[in-house]
Formats: sequence, structure tokens, C-alpha cells
Amino acid sequence: MTPPYSKVLSNVPAMTPFVGPEAIERRRGRRFRLRLGANESGFGLSAKVKAAIGEAAERVTWYGDPEHFDLRTRLARKHGIEIGNLVIGEGIDGLLGLIVRAFVDPGDTVVTSAGAYPTFNYHVIGYGGRLEFVPYTAHSANDAEALVEAAHRGQAKLLYLSNPDNPTGSFLSRAAIAHILEHLPARCVFVLDEAYAEFAPHEDLPPIDAADARVIRLRTFSKTHGLAGMRVGYGIAAPETIAAFDKIRLHFGVGRLSQIAAATALDDPAFEAEVVREVAAGRRDYEELGRSLNLATLPSLTNFVAFDFETGERAARLLSLLEERDVFVRRPGVAPLDRFVRVTVGTAAERADFAEAFRDAVGVMA
Repeated sequence: MTPPYSKVLSNVPAMTPFVGPEAIERRRGRRFRLRLGANESGFGLSAKVKAAIGEAAERVTWYGDPEHFDLRTRLARKHGIEIGNLVIGEGIDGLLGLIVRAFVDPGDTVVTSAGAYPTFNYHVIGYGGRLEFVPYTAHSANDAEALVEAAHRGQAKLLYLSNPDNPTGSFLSRAAIAHILEHLPARCVFVLDEAYAEFAPHEDLPPIDAADARVIRLRTFSKTHGLAGMRVGYGIAAPETIAAFDKIRLHFGVGRLSQIAAATALDDPAFEAEVVREVAAGRRDYEELGRSLNLATLPSLTNFVAFDFETGERAARLLSLLEERDVFVRRPGVAPLDRFVRVTVGTAAERADFAEAFRDAVGVMA
């Protein structure tokens, strides 16, 4: 018999937001030597975090605190907000699912940029929402005006934007973000994904108004803190929004070690600052590499740089050539962004190794 799936699920196509490098390795029958496609940190963990994980290992048999009290308390202190303005989730990916579940009924319109972070689209489709896509600008940046217009046109429940952006690395100023908020439709919530916020100029990030029910801001411990494998992120929102999330969130979704590691990471700002400096140096290395090969790169305020190969076909060819050289990178899946090859900033040694493989692959294409 056919299982009695929900009406929404019955209409959802089979899809995977990302094909992981592990799946590609299984297909290839060998491992990558350079893993520069998932925007993970190549700079390890804070010594304080390593020590805290080691000390807590004996109690991994215990569930984590379902209220995430210690982590939320430290985050509230960091941002100058109340603990009631914070929700913890299984990375930003988990929080995006929570947001869509909380706000989107089947058939509701949700607005995002065409080619933006696909996991958000995955959740919207999975809960029966209707996506309306807005093209990036000619400069491969989010089009703030067009996003707002689309939200009004479709009476959207949610408007999603990553800033700094994934996959382009572009950045909208605090004035541009304020403009979006000011012109949102009355019953539309602005989902501001700030996974890469630590790499942007602090003075140009929008100030946090945790009482503003129009916006939900998302942050992660995956990038500068190096905790991608522990899956922990957080959202900042109005107290009534956090209370609504408490009705439906997965209370034991973030494990004990993840909570301890994230809370400890907040106690080592020097480590975070060093990662930010090293990533900035790595972006400059990649930009210089592009210039030396007559390849344009997009300005980036993230931990990756996008190289422009002018057509999707050329970018796909470059990915194939790099895979042959055991190098994992990615490109966006939607035209015209599919002409870019996105490369994570690795360590100095990884960057040197990548440059050699990249030059060789580009030379084959010439």
C-alpha cells in the first residue's frame, strides 16, 4: 500500500539542498585532499573550546539543557539583549525550518533572491509555501528594492535575505537593511541571515532592536568559531516570536557538547578575531590569484571568494577539472550565478596548494 503521506508531502519533489563532499567521495572512490566548497573554517578550534569539550566528554551520556540557559545567558550579555529574545537551534538550517513552520501556511508566498541559500527554499517547499524569486542585480548583489516590491506584490509572509550574502559574498549596508525594514508589507517578517556577520565591518551591521517583531536575525557558530559539525546557531527576535518558537521547536535538538562548546567560544574573542584576520588575508590571496589569471572575483565579506568564469559551462568544466585534482569547491546552481566558482578561504598552506591546482586547471581550459 501507499503510505498515507500528508497532502503537502505528496506534492513535494525529491530534493537535496546540497550534495555533500562525502557523497562525491563515495562516487569517486577516493577522498578530496582539499575541502574548500562548504565554507567551513579551516582554522581549527579555540584552545578553550577544546579543553571544555574534553572536560565535558564524560557527561555526553546526559541530554543537553532543553532551555539552553547558559548559552542564551552569555549571548544575551554579548548582544545587550534579554534571554527572552533568543532561540537556539541546530545551526541556521534548523532555525530556518522552525521559522517557516511557525509562519508559513500551505500556499503562502515567501520571497527570496534567485540563487540564494537553497536550504531556505527546501524548508519553504517542504511546508507547502510558494516561493517567489527575485534576480540579483547586475553586480551580483541582492536587489533590496525588488525584494520589497515582490513582497508587496505577493503579500508575502516572509522575506529572506543573507547579509553578507551566500553565494556571492556581497553586502548591503545598514542603511539598505533599514530601508527594507521600513518598507516591508504590514504582515511580512524579514528573515535576516547573518551567518557571515563576523567578517563584515561591525560599524556597518544594523543595530539590534530585539523588540522589533518585523525581523528575525540569525547567527551561527559554524564560521569563525569552527563548530560547523556541532550544529549550533541562534536567532534574535521579539519575545512574542521566541515564545511562539517554544511551542514547536525541537527542545533536545542541540546536544550537550554543542551547547558547552558554543558558550565557551564566546569567552575567546581573541581566537575569533584572529580567524577574521586570517580570512581577510586569504580573500586577498584569492583576489590576487584571480588577477594573475585574468579572472574577475566578486568583492566578498565572507569566508569565501567567487571566481567569475563568464558562463555556467566554463564554471562546470572548472569544477570537473578541480575534482580530478582532488579539490572540492562549489558553484551556485541557478543562472546567471552558476558562472561563478565559490572557494572557501583555507589556511595559508591550503591556499598555496589550491593555487597550484587552480592554475593548472585554468591552464587546461585556456
